[in-house]
Amino acid sequence: MKLVSYKTEDEEHLGVFINGHIYNLHSCDKLIPDNMRDFLFEGEELMEHAKRVHRDIRSGKLVARQEVFYELIAPVPHPTSCRDGYAFRQHVAAARRNRKVPMIEEFDQYPVFYFTNHNSIQGPGDIRCMPDHFNKLDFELEVAVVLNKKGRNIRAHEADEYIAGFMVMNDMSARTLQMEEMLLNLGPAKGKDFSTVIGPWLVTPDELTQYRVAPREGHTGNAYDLKMKCWVNGNQVSQGTMADMDWTFAEIIERASYGCDVLPGDVIGSGTVGTGCFLELNGTGLLNDPDYKVQWLQPGDIVEMEVTGLGVLSNTIIKEQTDWSILDQKKTSVETL
Repeated sequence: MKLVSYKTEDEEHLGVFINGHIYNLHSCDKLIPDNMRDFLFEGEELMEHAKRVHRDIRSGKLVARQEVFYELIAPVPHPTSCRDGYAFRQHVAAARRNRKVPMIEEFDQYPVFYFTNHNSIQGPGDIRCMPDHFNKLDFELEVAVVLNKKGRNIRAHEADEYIAGFMVMNDMSARTLQMEEMLLNLGPAKGKDFSTVIGPWLVTPDELTQYRVAPREGHTGNAYDLKMKCWVNGNQVSQGTMADMDWTFAEIIERASYGCDVLPGDVIGSGTVGTGCFLELNGTGLLNDPDYKVQWLQPGDIVEMEVTGLGVLSNTIIKEQTDWSILDQKKTSVETL
């Protein structure tokens, strides 16, 4: 089942996507709220209601009105939080190799994540960026999950039960801002907090059963062989598979829930797949060829990400018409006595 959030006349709604059409779930079953946040907080019971509506529409048992004039937005437009993991060893190893530093052994000891701005979640369509963001503006090709059960101290072997569904995710990154602030060893902030893109819909785990594979040796949780690709202006730049995740979502949820609550509506990203960003691609290119022509996202670029079973997430990069620069606000160094 593919769940969507959409707008009509500036009001948000919850729908189900079937054969190219959107159907409003609340109009089909009054027990289902007309927004994704409340729906996720009701957990498995309302998920079963939605699946029943989905089956009845597909079988013809229920004749429902199709939405005609709507704007598709992020499937989970108002997450309770947004974490992003670091689960693909290939990406981490390549990025460190390109910086001429050894692979960090802690990667294989435990999964890590950072919190990003859950109020900057976006869906398909335009992504508006400030001028400073275009100082090495980058995409990051990922998959994300959203939870629909509250939990605490969840063990990895049961953590998949907390996942409501999967989405394509683009963790937008302003690399100049990111690299400057991370010199202070506090993690990404302004380099990441302007936009995290998810969509086009939320796909329930039952639709992905055919793609299940064994997790990496020594790991716990469901793994899926979902092909991941990205195009910029029609040119394919990235290709990988979700099967290359070393840490599973179950293991990331286990760590995230240690000593604290995770909540319905929490979004968790996988981290970047190998070859899944210009930072990695440029670094590898320059390592092999000093004359390699680096590439970053530019105003007007169209970024399309496709993941098997999860659909295509398409965005157009727009530059804000302003000369405001946070990079210009840096203080000059003052020598301390």
